[in-house]
Amino acid sequence: MATVIGPRPPSDGDAPAEDAAAGESPLPELADGHWMNRATEFAHTSFWAVARRLPALVREAVGLAWATSRRDTAASIGLNIAAGVLTTCGLLATTGVLRQLFAAGPTPDRIRAALPALLLAAAAVTGRGALTVAAGWAQARLIPQINYQVELRLFEATTAVELAAFDDAGFAEEMDRARDRGMAEAASIVDHTVNLVTGVVGVLATAAAVTVIQPVLLPCLLLAAVPEAVTAVKLARRQYLAILAWITRRRRMFMLARLMADRHTAAEIRAYQMRDFLLAEYHRMMTVETQAQLRLARSQTVTRAMGLSVTGVAAFAVYAVLGGLLLTGVVALAAAATALLALQSARSSLRTAVFATNSLYEDALYYQDYRDFLDRAGRRIPTGGQQAVDGFERIDLDRVSLRYPDTDGAAVDEVSLTIRRGEVVALVGENGSGKTTLAKLIAGLYRPTGGAIRWDGVDAAELDPRQVAAQVAVMSQDWWKFPFTARQNIRVGRHDRADGPGPSVESAAREAAAHDMISELPFGYDTLLDRQFKDGQDLSGGQWQRLVAARGLYRDARLLICDEPSAALDARAEHALFQHLRRRPDRAVVLITHRLANVRHADQIFVLDHGRLVQHGDHDALMAQAGPYRELFELQAAGYLAGAGEAAADR
Repeated sequence: MATVIGPRPPSDGDAPAEDAAAGESPLPELADGHWMNRATEFAHTSFWAVARRLPALVREAVGLAWATSRRDTAASIGLNIAAGVLTTCGLLATTGVLRQLFAAGPTPDRIRAALPALLLAAAAVTGRGALTVAAGWAQARLIPQINYQVELRLFEATTAVELAAFDDAGFAEEMDRARDRGMAEAASIVDHTVNLVTGVVGVLATAAAVTVIQPVLLPCLLLAAVPEAVTAVKLARRQYLAILAWITRRRRMFMLARLMADRHTAAEIRAYQMRDFLLAEYHRMMTVETQAQLRLARSQTVTRAMGLSVTGVAAFAVYAVLGGLLLTGVVALAAAATALLALQSARSSLRTAVFATNSLYEDALYYQDYRDFLDRAGRRIPTGGQQAVDGFERIDLDRVSLRYPDTDGAAVDEVSLTIRRGEVVALVGENGSGKTTLAKLIAGLYRPTGGAIRWDGVDAAELDPRQVAAQVAVMSQDWWKFPFTARQNIRVGRHDRADGPGPSVESAAREAAAHDMISELPFGYDTLLDRQFKDGQDLSGGQWQRLVAARGLYRDARLLICDEPSAALDARAEHALFQHLRRRPDRAVVLITHRLANVRHADQIFVLDHGRLVQHGDHDALMAQAGPYRELFELQAAGYLAGAGEAAADR
């Protein structure tokens, strides 16, 4: 949903007079959605500026289509050009028919004389229709192929970039623009380019026919076409500006409509008796919308009337010129009649070309967003080294730091520690201390901006990043509810593993205390976990967390990162999970949890504060010294042990 960025001064008559009189504040302005990013730029670009960029736009669109399918591109453009040639032949044949029909002599003789030209005209019309259909078929084939290619390229980029790219606000904004409009407009620029070629070929075909029939009639064709083109441009621009205003108003109305007819807001609306307030706001906006629609109808009528008047004057001038040429004998009657037919054909082709020109330019702006994003994403794809890695004995962090983009302080500030295979390492600290960020650095999801991470003495930057990732499993506190079955939700932990070594789906679920819960679902492990689908089910937060834990255990990685793995679990499931985490001597576990009772048995406990490592040791050692760990532990113990809270407070 768009965000409201503040009030705006009344413009375009958006605020009705009665609102101003009543002292109502003007309607707030909505931030432009990513799908409207280029709308204002296009609205303030003249048609002639658009026309000047046409050659470059056409080259780009044809290049995109050619790279996708040479056969369909050549067919869609070539067949349209061939159809234009047949248009010229048809008009020339029509002139021959009319010349014979208007000649002196008995009617049967004239009809017989016109028959060859009539058959040629009929063949030209039939051939043109067949070519147009075939060109449309080739053009329609291009669209899904282009959509597939551009979507594939986008998702190849978004799934390959480093995780840090998503913390970059500029990158995220460009990605949204590319996904919301840029990707969709790739096929559109090809479609509009073919339509533009079709329209231009149609105009040129009629002009060529008129030039062959009688060159002096060509100025008449241009005289009638220019007002038609200017009127079409003005109508297109006015319609576009009206649509922009309409979209902004409709988005405001849509926001209110969702509030009044949504299951998630229904209870609160009733609890606070908001019905009258929301209906009043909706009425006010509907008044604005109705008045805007009435103004639009009036302005469109005026524009059309003026356009038709100018076009009518131009048509009258053409007829007057044709009449004068007929009276003076400069042009034969058959040629004049053909010129009128050509004029109608040229008008239709001209409208097609004008519409395609406007649409092509706007779509190209959004497609440029897509191309810019791919370039930016290409620079954010990590390369890594080539050295193979298969497990580890120890991982050393040497003065490791990480600073997020556009932030003043470091999220992790010169932290040094060692993780050994078979150990359980706990990261402890208050919110914002850098625990999750440090865990992501250890997992290889982020690259440090300072210091180094070494696997058995080798800098992680020299290791193959795919092989490093294969050694790591992450149980995150922010999981995603994948719309798959329960079995698939677990198997995605290591989707490419066949029936080789490693836990089965069911055993991983049992170890995470999820098996009984899954078995009680309507279809067991084959239950689809998304209510949007038929027979789909949803899980509670705790049930989802068990499933996520099973996914991490199924991955069977040498390094297991557990970031608040039991935040939504009940006491029994939490106990079962932590019992399992302590069983594997061949696996290192990095544990983050605010429930400090679960870190008592950790081999090492690292205490962080504002990104810096402030304490280190096991539970007994840290409890023996004054510091943040003992303070936090005793504060939590106060809820369970009588007198513990007072003792902690006394210290």
